[in-house]
Amino acid sequence: MRTLTTCLFLLALFGCSKPADEVAGTKKDVTEETYSVMFGGTKVGDMTVVHTGNQLQIEFGFSNNGRGASSQETLVLGEGNVPTEWKITGKTTFGNAVDEEYIRTEGTARWRSASGEGQADVTANPIYIAQNASPYSLFLYTQAVLESGRDSYPALPAGDLVVTPKRELQLKGESKDLSATMYAVGGIDMDPQYLVLDEQQELVAIVSPRAAFIRQGLEGEEKRLRELAASLNAARFEEIASRVTHQYQQPVRVNNVRVFDPKALGLTQPVSVLVKDGVIVAIDDVQAEQNLGEVMIDGEGGTLVAGLYEMHGHMSDNDALLNVIAGVTSVRDMGNESDVLESLIEKIDSGQLIGPRIIKSGFIEGVSEYSNSTGELAPTKEDALQLVRDYAAKDGYTQIKIYSSMNGEWIPDVAKEAHKLGLRVAGHIPAFYTADQMIEAGYNEITHINQLMLGWVLTPEEDTRTLFRITGMKRFVDLDLTSDKVAKTLEMMVENDIALDPTTVIHELGMTSRNGITRQGALDYIENMPVSVQRRAKVAMLNVADDAEDQAYKAAYQKIIDTLALMHQKGILLVPGTDLGGAFEQHRELELFQEFGMSAAEALKRGTYDMAEYLGHGNTLGSIEVGKQADFFLVPGDPTQDLKAIKTISMVTTNGKFFYPTEVYPEFGVKPFTRVPAVKEASL
Repeated sequence: MRTLTTCLFLLALFGCSKPADEVAGTKKDVTEETYSVMFGGTKVGDMTVVHTGNQLQIEFGFSNNGRGASSQETLVLGEGNVPTEWKITGKTTFGNAVDEEYIRTEGTARWRSASGEGQADVTANPIYIAQNASPYSLFLYTQAVLESGRDSYPALPAGDLVVTPKRELQLKGESKDLSATMYAVGGIDMDPQYLVLDEQQELVAIVSPRAAFIRQGLEGEEKRLRELAASLNAARFEEIASRVTHQYQQPVRVNNVRVFDPKALGLTQPVSVLVKDGVIVAIDDVQAEQNLGEVMIDGEGGTLVAGLYEMHGHMSDNDALLNVIAGVTSVRDMGNESDVLESLIEKIDSGQLIGPRIIKSGFIEGVSEYSNSTGELAPTKEDALQLVRDYAAKDGYTQIKIYSSMNGEWIPDVAKEAHKLGLRVAGHIPAFYTADQMIEAGYNEITHINQLMLGWVLTPEEDTRTLFRITGMKRFVDLDLTSDKVAKTLEMMVENDIALDPTTVIHELGMTSRNGITRQGALDYIENMPVSVQRRAKVAMLNVADDAEDQAYKAAYQKIIDTLALMHQKGILLVPGTDLGGAFEQHRELELFQEFGMSAAEALKRGTYDMAEYLGHGNTLGSIEVGKQADFFLVPGDPTQDLKAIKTISMVTTNGKFFYPTEVYPEFGVKPFTRVPAVKEASL
């Protein structure tokens, strides 16, 4: 039975007083499908799909962590169930307005979205890849490919879709069991996406390792399907790793390179660096000839830089490999599902997957209607204290991370327990509290510059668990950085040796990106990316209502930069992290550190040597010295003169293995940035 809401919606859609399934005198079947939106096992929203003949109406929405997306879609399906008309309205997760439209008539397809407009002459029956559609769109794409019977299917604006069956399944539902198949869909993005169809090739679920959109009544299978998606994802990366990992049995000499010396903030004279069993055993003069028993890699006068640290990651299989080939060989994970993270670390350590070393943070969140579904929830102070003890008892956790719904009154006891057990304390500023209070409570580090600055501009009752923690930053425009309240907080940070993880790049994205314009942070690499990534780079993160709001956000961002420059002058440690997955974004984060008053060499030192020292890795990592781990990357240029040089990496070594990014990027649809250096195998 259709709900009253659906009946009213159909009445509004067709604009007449006839029954909703009678249009232009033709009786049409009306069916409705409902799906639960689940993150990490928690239901956070719904998706409803109403079929009326060849027309679809989709309503989708979710709310998690104080924010969420919603959309309303109307579609007309043509030959092969390929959309000929598609209208999407709504908002993105961070509130950017969605108003997207596609129409195909008489051999011409036209589309309009936040990234811009386009058109193409079409003679086949291509399917449009919508930019801000609901997850149901993945089923539409898959349906078109399967019904065509082709190995691949043409897509707009560019590319081809490929659908591959992966696993046969038996699923248990509340009312009945069913047989199903999980498919991988490639050609849309850098990684495949997974969905499950029943025997009638109707949608059962769309799944990733962390989220699921699943037919109502089958929620009990959600965890198993996510785990299967994670397993398939891992298998893909394991297969890639088996082909692109170079592990030489003989010592490896990287010849004719200059080495970045973080203590001298400069480059050495040309040298050769000899690596054996993953350790730097010698730094010698440039070798004119290859030595017997050594592999030789020709550095061609380029620069070796110690592996970068990404200090604000949330790691996944997808991120792991891309970080390593971008020279990011160490990532501090700032909150994750424990089982996901433990499995990932185990596979990296065993060599099944290529990934960075991961430094773990124990995520602790309070309970509210805005709770983040990632990590562990603490309904009471005793629960929070027990979570601290649990993390301390596990291997590899170095700190806990407090999140926005935590009760600030508990933090002194939570911090005391953490410190007693050898854990640092970092995190958001809990809603209705200030950074000053959290410093007094025992924080060692504050996460995100906005979390610090909002305490200077908000009133005590304003709620930072919602999207307001981002939109409220417009108030920074009027902030006086010479005021007593600013001076007090910064002095407390200096006196208590409090670090800040500003995640500058995500603030640049949020406050300065605009629809239709490639965002500043992506300009140096975007032309090498797949079309879908290029389109995303032209979409604003936030909704910007008018010119006045546009200027307010940009002025507020500049106030953030001014604040970070002031903090740097005062000697407050700023740690570089992205909250955007690292890799290319971490390169941009280090670039932005130059806007605080750092030179290129100082920014590079901050992302390597300083972070190794900060995390207690200084004896083995952070610089290229005899006796330390061979953990570095090779670039053709001189990053101490132009930091952009770190974006064109030709070789990376970590954990005793060597990687050549040019061999890897095509696996993600990325055009390589450099060529593979010449490698001469050892002669015995």
